[in-house]
Amino acid sequence: MSVAFDGANVWVVNQLGNSPGSTNGSVTKIRAADGSVAGGPYSVGRNPWGIAFDGTNIWVANWSNNNVTKLRARDGTAAGLFNVGGSPVGVAFDGTNIWVANSTGNSVTRLRASDGSPQGTFNVGIKPFSLAFDGTNIWVANQGDGSVTKLRASDGSLVGTYTVGSAPYGLAFDGANIWVANYGSNSVTKLRATDGNLVGTYSLAPDSYPVAVAFDGANIWVANFYGNSVTKLRATDGSPVGTYTVGSNPYGLAFDGTHIWVANQSSNTVSKR
Repeated sequence: MSVAFDGANVWVVNQLGNSPGSTNGSVTKIRAADGSVAGGPYSVGRNPWGIAFDGTNIWVANWSNNNVTKLRARDGTAAGLFNVGGSPVGVAFDGTNIWVANSTGNSVTRLRASDGSPQGTFNVGIKPFSLAFDGTNIWVANQGDGSVTKLRASDGSLVGTYTVGSAPYGLAFDGANIWVANYGSNSVTKLRATDGNLVGTYSLAPDSYPVAVAFDGANIWVANFYGNSVTKLRATDGSPVGTYTVGSNPYGLAFDGTHIWVANQSSNTVSKR
């Protein structure tokens, strides 16, 4: 499902079924240098979804349990379990706090990363899905109303709400702009991070259904869920560089400094490009 990079390893969320009776999911730690399994699978909650690294620990949103699991990155030891809002999916780290998108709560929860203590819950749009941090603000993709919300990370206050495409899923920050994967529009939107102004909207192939975006320092990568591919766009102007076949239903993306990692949901594999 989702993936995160800890500086040496790629962590992959192993999600099980969505039914209330399904058992707990897990995460697997893969050595980025050679793709070998470095640890796990480590048990988390039921239907784990989003994942983030805080510099020391891995955080996983457990959709069916309304909580997040904290694992020590060096060995996968459980370091805490913390309640959040309804059906958490996206997770992001702002340097001090962990932010969690509560998809059925139409809110985001802020937890202090050091001990998991709650630091506030803030209303956003309908069905918030993914999160990104731009160095000052938290951006939230609201899948249910075709918008992204910008919150000031220091206190959670609303900075702005901006219309993008249909059913926005993934977010990425390129150092100056926020990129949004519009699942329902088969497109990617680029917003200027300082003020949310639209810079451009870039069409993908029909029936691509983009779900995730990642920045590699020069290019934006897009996971095309039903295209079974990833598309590479030049970050400066959104022009296409190429589209590459990966596994079935690619969902999560992470950049390790050299390669892009792709979690292929229906193949039970990860691809390294």
